[in-house]
Amino acid sequence: MAVASAPLPSSSRFPLRMAVLAVIAVAVGLVLAERLYRVFEVQLAGLILRVITTSGVFVAGERETVYFGLSGDTPLGLRMTPECSSAFMLLPLLLVTAVMLYFRPRNAKRLFTSLAISAAVVILVNQMRVLAIVGLVNWLGVDEGYYWGHTLLGSMVSVIGGAVALVLFVWLGTRKPKAV
Repeated sequence: MAVASAPLPSSSRFPLRMAVLAVIAVAVGLVLAERLYRVFEVQLAGLILRVITTSGVFVAGERETVYFGLSGDTPLGLRMTPECSSAFMLLPLLLVTAVMLYFRPRNAKRLFTSLAISAAVVILVNQMRVLAIVGLVNWLGVDEGYYWGHTLLGSMVSVIGGAVALVLFVWLGTRKPKAV
């Protein structure tokens, strides 16, 4: 027995096209407003650091930099560069959502839920990377801590977290609904 999908009626194609274009527009907007997105990420990092540390935190949003350890002997500022931002980790999720939305329009709700959850994971993973750098700088000092936190542990957190987000996205977006 073969199962074939029925074509969508023309009345359903317009909302589908609008949804696909909206997701692509978000992706384009993320690229165009990437600097503003980095400012958001730095502000979020500063907020988290203020909650978990007492060593003094200052966020310079116009420089995309969060300063920490201000009450200690070795304060340090981390500048969020385009390569360190989670913006470009979100782009594949947005583009895959647009493609899957086009080919599987009946799964729109599931795809948008999957996108929202996976995007939150990507953003949190990038914040964990910043926290790893801060923690290792506090523990090992500026030179050793930054090297290990940014180069080794930070990269591992990003790669593993990005992979988890992608697998989560595919699993949530393509699984079959539970039988009622």
